[in-house]
Order: sequence, then C-alpha cells, then structure tokens
Amino acid sequence: MTLRIALYQPDIPQNTGTILRMAACFGLSVDIIEPAGFDLSDRALKRAGLDYLKHVDLSRHQSWGAFEQWHSQSERRLILLSSHATQSHTDFSFKSNDILLMGRESSGVPDHVHKAVDARLKIPIREGFRSLNLALATGIAAGEALRQTSGFPPVKEP
Repeated sequence: MTLRIALYQPDIPQNTGTILRMAACFGLSVDIIEPAGFDLSDRALKRAGLDYLKHVDLSRHQSWGAFEQWHSQSERRLILLSSHATQSHTDFSFKSNDILLMGRESSGVPDHVHKAVDARLKIPIREGFRSLNLALATGIAAGEALRQTSGFPPVKEP
C-alpha cells in the first residue's frame, strides 16, 4: 500500500493540479472529496498538472460520507494537516499506508472531520503567520512521510 493524499473540498484548481503532478512524480494516490470549488476538468487544473495527470491514481468521492465509508474499509490511518494542531509533522511516525488529509484552502475542515481523524499535525512556521500554501504544505508533509517510510522512488543512475 502506498501513501495517499486526500483533498477535502479543494477550492483552487492550480493547487490541486500541482498536488496531482507531485503525486504522479512520487507514485502517490490522491482522493478528492467533493464538492470541489471548481470543475475538475478546469483548464487551470490541467495547466498546473501538465501531462502528468494521466499518471495519477485518482479517486473521487462525492461527499465526506462517501469518503468515510471507503476509509472505514481501508485499514489506513487518516492524518489531518492543520494549522490548529499542536504536534509537528516531524515528531510523528508515519506509516507507508497513511492518508494525508488536507483541508479546504478557504476554511480547512469542519469540526466533525477533525473528530474523525487518527492524528492532527502541523508544519511549524514562524510566529505571526497563518499558514502555508496548500500545495506547498502537501509537498512538505508528503516528503517527510516518504522520507520516514523509505517511500521515495529509487534514483536512477545516469
């Protein structure tokens, strides 16, 4: 099983496209929990994802309830990245089959989603700043999880 990224009702197609491109490069699976704030065939999504989108294992869930039903049968931990968490992502022991849940750019996730996760983590940033860009935060968290689980693809010799 590989690491998964779940996007809760994403708002910005460029962020989603960037995350999908990263997922293709690292062999990660992506779950989009709808409704999204844009049409998933959006031109900006495709521009950000370039021709990598066809290489992504992408699943769409029509609602949080549909995602929860799928997740309950998956035997995977659900790890929420949140600016409201207290534990740093670098102080957490990731497993290779974890799902990294990223909240909506405009509003994060509602309380019932916070209550449904197995862990809540934050990426420490300087005092006085609210948060990082969603695609950047996803890359930082996924990079740490892949580093810990030796999940990066092998480097090919030139």
